[in-house]
Amino acid sequence: MRYYMKKIISLIMVLFLIMLLTFIAFQVIPGDSAASRLGVDAEPEAVEALRESLGLNKSLPERFFSFLGGAVRGDFGNSYQYSRPVREMLAARLPVTVGLAVISILMIVVLSVPLGLLCSRKEGGVADRVITMVTQTLMAVPAFFLGIVITLIFGLALKWFVPGAYVAPEEDFGGFLRYMIFPAVAIAVPKIAMTVKFLKTSVLRELKLDYVRTARSKGNSERAILWKHVLKNALIPVITFMGMVIADVLAGSIVVEKVFNLPGVGRLLITAISNRDYPVVEAGVVYIASVVLIVNFIVDLLYQKVDPRVRIK
Repeated sequence: MRYYMKKIISLIMVLFLIMLLTFIAFQVIPGDSAASRLGVDAEPEAVEALRESLGLNKSLPERFFSFLGGAVRGDFGNSYQYSRPVREMLAARLPVTVGLAVISILMIVVLSVPLGLLCSRKEGGVADRVITMVTQTLMAVPAFFLGIVITLIFGLALKWFVPGAYVAPEEDFGGFLRYMIFPAVAIAVPKIAMTVKFLKTSVLRELKLDYVRTARSKGNSERAILWKHVLKNALIPVITFMGMVIADVLAGSIVVEKVFNLPGVGRLLITAISNRDYPVVEAGVVYIASVVLIVNFIVDLLYQKVDPRVRIK
């Protein structure tokens, strides 16, 4: 219990520090949100009146503690650009980002684990060499570039989907899934390549240990050794890597959402940055930081379940 409390306190402190640094960063950036909203030809009196209505004329400590108190309640105020509650804007776009992340993560897990095990079992064979060559290539391809290639080939050439024609799930859930597969592939493919390489390396390292030799001497089949003994131990470092992948997918689909014209959190964040809509940007940064911290927290807890040798103190 003490371990869990230490982790939770550490998580809260890191999140507070991130919120503080985020707030300060956007206060020192040159520019004025009120002037940006009204335009360069706006009267100084109108700009000052808007600054007062937005609370921008308050001192930095007042604004920070107002932002912090609202963030604790899940209330990030109103958007400077759209005059709408930021919470409503995020809630409307979060299902798109989460849906994209879930589909991507499913692809990563379903494809990378069998491929990684196949490469480790057939090390040096034709399948291993082909898969290794392909994964080495795909690891170097950025997700946004792969998204552009997918759009050109499957959207414009083969016409399997209409680029930019996003379908909302409440309108047509099947159409939503069909459209989301393509950006999910763009996100998942480089991650699959990295996970396959990582899992293969981990499994091969385990296969050289003494307990595998003992299991073979007792007459266990290679398949039984791999699934019952090796895989569980090999997953220890892979869990850490998968935690990073999941956090990256949940929080890092910003550019891909822009490429496929998805109304998700990433696209909202890019628009807010260009418009100096700081409440939306701050909420987006808090969301990304929270996802990364929570996923890492869950990964730490999984160690004890996967490997009893890891002792929680």
